[in-house]
Amino acid sequence: MKKYIALLRGINVSGKNSIKMAQLRAMFGAAGFKSVKTYIQSGNVLFFSENDNPGELEVLIEKQIEKDFGFCVPVMVFALDDFQKTVQDNPFLSNETLDNSYLHITFLDAGFKSQQETKLSLQMQNGERYFLSEKAIYIYCPNGYGKTKLTNNYIEKVFKTRATTRNLKTVLKLLEMSAENTA
Repeated sequence: MKKYIALLRGINVSGKNSIKMAQLRAMFGAAGFKSVKTYIQSGNVLFFSENDNPGELEVLIEKQIEKDFGFCVPVMVFALDDFQKTVQDNPFLSNETLDNSYLHITFLDAGFKSQQETKLSLQMQNGERYFLSEKAIYIYCPNGYGKTKLTNNYIEKVFKTRATTRNLKTVLKLLEMSAENTA
């Protein structure tokens, strides 16, 4: 069995696409996943599966959510090792002058092209920083994520790929929970 983290995009936001976490855990369990845990109401799920293909898991979970809850939400699934590497590769973590509460990671479904990066630079506001890796954009927004123009919707539009963003506190909590979660 392999350990995974699924990030659902756009659930329980402004009263739309509501899913109670107990129902989500039950759905994952009924789909055959083991040791299912959730963290906060924004769709962060830890689970075990015998399937070793994250892409297949994404499709399966998306179809099951549509069947059980009646709406479509994008789902990104990461093997625990890949998720850990993405978090550890954050270049802002070693910068002690930055307040970690303003760090976010936008997980990308596909890579980027250099001309897309230029479009990000044009949206930056005072004090903001970002760093692109193969499958993530690390964002520091000292004015708050609610005020940045480097939003998930903007990134999906520019990069023409699915994406989902989590703050550093959430991704670190998911890693902590994954260390405790056993099949």
